[in-house]
Amino acid sequence: MENLELEIWDPIHNFVKLSPSEAKILDSLPLQRLRDINQLGLTYLVYPSATNKRFEHSIGVMELASRVFDVITNINDIHQPEIIKEYLPEIMDKNKCTYWLQVLRLAALCHDVGHLPFSHAGEDLMPNGWNHERMTAEIIREELAPLFTGFDDLPRSLEPEDVVKVALGFEEYHKINKTEEFSNWETILGEIITGDAFGVDRMDYLLRDSYHVGVPYGKIDYLRLIDCLRVLFCPQFENPSLGIEKSGLHVAETLLLSRYYMFSQVYLHRVRRVYDFHLKEFLKPWLEKKWGEPFFSIKTKDFLRLCDSEIMIEIMVSTNGHAKRIRERNHYREVYERSCPVGEMEDLEPEKSIYEELKNEFGKDNVVLDDYEKKGGIQDFPVLTRDERTVNAGSLTQILNKIPSMIKKIVFINPDYRNKAEELVNQKIGKTAKGQQ
Repeated sequence: MENLELEIWDPIHNFVKLSPSEAKILDSLPLQRLRDINQLGLTYLVYPSATNKRFEHSIGVMELASRVFDVITNINDIHQPEIIKEYLPEIMDKNKCTYWLQVLRLAALCHDVGHLPFSHAGEDLMPNGWNHERMTAEIIREELAPLFTGFDDLPRSLEPEDVVKVALGFEEYHKINKTEEFSNWETILGEIITGDAFGVDRMDYLLRDSYHVGVPYGKIDYLRLIDCLRVLFCPQFENPSLGIEKSGLHVAETLLLSRYYMFSQVYLHRVRRVYDFHLKEFLKPWLEKKWGEPFFSIKTKDFLRLCDSEIMIEIMVSTNGHAKRIRERNHYREVYERSCPVGEMEDLEPEKSIYEELKNEFGKDNVVLDDYEKKGGIQDFPVLTRDERTVNAGSLTQILNKIPSMIKKIVFINPDYRNKAEELVNQKIGKTAKGQQ
């Protein structure tokens, strides 16, 4: 007898189940390619066990999205049902929920199919106006849409564009299609995957990356967090949005802090960042030779043929200097780093003046400035209090707006010039400090 479900063992979520139709999509080239896309790029050159792939992450996001959907559509957990029904009529319609759950699961499963080799490391090498989200939309429309016809138990045919909208979320979708309307319900579903506060994409990658890297920073009580999620209408917000019961607020704070610590300790690790530079510098001439320009192809057939293994094979045999540095682990070295705001009396951007001085001394090919900054804090969200009031989270927690900005400003130098460069940097810093006395 044919099995009705495919069961996949996952080290984070235990057994994950897929229907036969979902399994066919999982077996497709766009999804199977993700087995050969490293979630963390070349981070394994710093943390040896950081070899997890986008494939298992996509399965995990689908599983978490389903769990969130089941919680927020549970009739016993809907707060102010008359108001919610007015804004979100789908939430109490069984047929519509059946349809949109399938949309959500496929959107979560396919949300990363547009990732480049080594994930975010090569994102800058896409043509102007393109990113992995836009590539995801094209792959769903062109390659995966024909597979969306096998869901006979749905109340209506599955619309590929519904999957695209939920996979990208309101903000990214409107970058490529500003005229398309987004319903309140589609916005909620997109928020389940990509949301800044409770998006399951973030939830899964923090759990999974922490597990594989071997650090504790991304470990959160995500099961408790999901159980406390609710669709809430708060007077301070224009429409209903994804919020949380007050009893789960401390877990939400943990999620936000975990992301900050994972960025500061793993994602923005100085050696990991410099290997991104070496990889991009290798890829520019390689892509130009392959496709006639130093960018990844946006033709889906070409794009889907490219993964980490092909590029690593090229790196292993290439005479390119940056390829040699990757395979011999002889990367550029840090000579200056700033990871916090500077004082009012200091040079507002000391890394830039240091970079310019070293570039003039040693040549632009021997010096690199890695300049990363992401604003701290987070978008507010509604909280359901114990006395059944709905308030904004900012009125209940100070942590929300006090999460520091993620700043990483690093100047790297060719190791052949490291000692001399360090002397110049120390001299410059010393002069700056003396001038401020």
